[in-house]
Amino acid sequence: MNLSPELRAALDAAEQAAGIARSLFQHNIEVRIKADKSPVTEADVRCEIAIREILEARFPSYGFFGEETGSRDETAESLWLVDPIDGTKAFVREYPMFSTQIALMRRGEIVLGVSSAPVYGELSFAERGCGAYLNGKPVSVSQVATLESAALSSGNLKTLATGGQWARYGALVAQVNRIRGYGDFLHYHLLASGRIDAVIETDVNILDIAACAAIVSEAGGRFTDLGGAPITLQSTSVLATNGHLHAAVLAALNPGFCPAM
Repeated sequence: MNLSPELRAALDAAEQAAGIARSLFQHNIEVRIKADKSPVTEADVRCEIAIREILEARFPSYGFFGEETGSRDETAESLWLVDPIDGTKAFVREYPMFSTQIALMRRGEIVLGVSSAPVYGELSFAERGCGAYLNGKPVSVSQVATLESAALSSGNLKTLATGGQWARYGALVAQVNRIRGYGDFLHYHLLASGRIDAVIETDVNILDIAACAAIVSEAGGRFTDLGGAPITLQSTSVLATNGHLHAAVLAALNPGFCPAM
């Protein structure tokens, strides 16, 4: 495929971050705890600095919103969304379930995403209108159309567990064919490539999910919050499916849900 300058920049930035992450992985680096009680390491900061340098050099007029180095002009028409190490806890515990997430939001809509898991060995990317790719090959979601046949992956369920949807989630789990908890980047890569059929998450932020939203959508799926609303900078939950199952899962989780005609 012909890559746009924006997607090429995002891929180059992800590649630069991958080299840094690999060089520091399993090297017992210092861990600090941020004000929100989440961990941060040298890898997080160095990866984001490298990503930011590339993106801002090539697109100086674009805004930037990063997990570690802060934001610049979040109201810009085009805004980069960057989580340099999504899965820092995995990085610290020395298992490979972490990734770099880079997305571009334009006028409030996510138009491209790169999800790079350098130690696990997967690179996925997508751009609006150009399809989704995993390790260089085009991918698409499954055609599974019933909950009874579906494989569902769930993650970060703390908020769901303490809210009114927990019992309905339990009933949904009992209805689907398989339930797993792949987590982080992995269940979105699996969904986009047709190997599972739906993902539920809470306690997320836009930097965790923006790139994967682009990838799942371009693979033919749907990506909303758990109420069925579009993903925004303020989103904290996810329902991502192959599209065929979206209304059924929304109805299972939300009393009185009525799909749009």
